[in-house]
Amino acid sequence: MTCKANTPACWPKIQQRFENEHPEQESFNMSTIPLTVVGAEKMRQELHNLKTVQRPSVINAISEARAQGDLSENAEYEAAKERQAFVEGRIQELESKLGSAQIIDPRTIAADGRCVFASTVVLEDVNTGDVMTYQIVGEDEADIRHRKVSISSPIARALIGKYSGDIAEVQAPGGIREYEIVEVQYI
Repeated sequence: MTCKANTPACWPKIQQRFENEHPEQESFNMSTIPLTVVGAEKMRQELHNLKTVQRPSVINAISEARAQGDLSENAEYEAAKERQAFVEGRIQELESKLGSAQIIDPRTIAADGRCVFASTVVLEDVNTGDVMTYQIVGEDEADIRHRKVSISSPIARALIGKYSGDIAEVQAPGGIREYEIVEVQYI
């Protein structure tokens, strides 16, 4: 059976793998969300914006729509209430994630050249010679345009625990791809 990162049946295996591959870090449990320092700061900024800018704006929009009278046929009121539900839901989601976050600073990791969460890895495609750089980050931080891959992505799973000079085999939609790890950085 191949485990998928988001299936409860696989959580014990994932937790054990994380603990084996990250002995330098505190105990990890599946209610903990791993985040880099940068990712946590972006979440805090978004939360601050939602609480100080978006929430007051929505409250003001609801007040203005109420002032127009009949709420049963008031499209502005309905739109403002929907926006309020979205903003409040996102606030709760961010507060929950930040509350259960394990914030990891890559500069403080003592991984001795091993690929671990938050490390930046320079890879070379064995077949084409193309060189690429990725940082292994949390689910909420992943953004391929900025070369940040999720810890649960196939490429990150193939890299975790390997060292510079190792070959990582990645199961891609087009078949297995091989990448040589050129360098592991903790920046």
